[in-house]
Amino acid sequence: MKHFIDLKDISIKDLRKILVDAKRRKNLRKKLNPLEVDNGYPLKGKLLIQMFEKSSLRTRLSFYLAIKQLGGSTLTLRPDELHLSKGAESIEDTAKILSNFGNAFMLRTNDDKKLEEFRKYLSIPIINGLSPSSHPTQILSDIFTVEEIKKKPISKLNITWIGDCNNVLNSLVSASIKFSFKLNIGCPKNYQPKKKVLNYIKRNNNKISIYEDPRKATANADVIFSDKVISMNDKVNKAKKLKYFKKFKIDKKLMGFAKKDCIFLHCLPRGKEVDDKIFSSKKSKVWQQALNRVHVQKSILLYIFGKLR
Repeated sequence: MKHFIDLKDISIKDLRKILVDAKRRKNLRKKLNPLEVDNGYPLKGKLLIQMFEKSSLRTRLSFYLAIKQLGGSTLTLRPDELHLSKGAESIEDTAKILSNFGNAFMLRTNDDKKLEEFRKYLSIPIINGLSPSSHPTQILSDIFTVEEIKKKPISKLNITWIGDCNNVLNSLVSASIKFSFKLNIGCPKNYQPKKKVLNYIKRNNNKISIYEDPRKATANADVIFSDKVISMNDKVNKAKKLKYFKKFKIDKKLMGFAKKDCIFLHCLPRGKEVDDKIFSSKKSKVWQQALNRVHVQKSILLYIFGKLR
């Protein structure tokens, strides 16, 4: 049984197969409406159960369409509707019920331990739709978008991250090591990646550099990634944190240090970390990036069900 929890646990061969399949499936859907099913109904009769402990728009919509386009169905559960959230039922018992009724489980959670505990007791595949330590479905889709636009493997590109060192960046770090691309991280000294992530980088001796100067991080970039400085459930002094990130705002001046054809990507929702003119410019590919989540997540679903060609 295959799970999709963290990019570092999945072979580069399988990750590349997912991207190749997503490209093929996207090309075949050019003349189809959102709810029309792919030829062959590859996941006919399959039920994906989703549970969101954190707010979601893109992940919720994209997984709904992904399973529908493959011929399956989805059921979304709210934690506050379950016995689990009230402490009246264990994760073990909940997992066994989910396994009896569904064919796969997608969890967006506030707790990495909960994700691992579900994995332990489920007898069906689990997908990490976002956790405090990673966001693998987002980053794999972003790699798809980068290669689609740049028309070359990401290993041949210079990637830059400007902003807070959060779960999305953690997955980007894992992707850098898996796909072997150069990654420059621009962030304030007090907000660098956690020690566990830094040790992971050192152990793998990859092409990852960290800069306190956003201009150095952005120099010669083919792609600039960012995310909200104040993340969901970020329990910090917001005014103080925003002050640290003031010089890391992505504007025309900072983009000027990157290559002329550099593109801007953002997993959304956005905050004050990017200037409106950049966000709305031709360099910004955020809407294409968001839509591609459907295509890649379809291939992720096929991967966990062992149906990738």
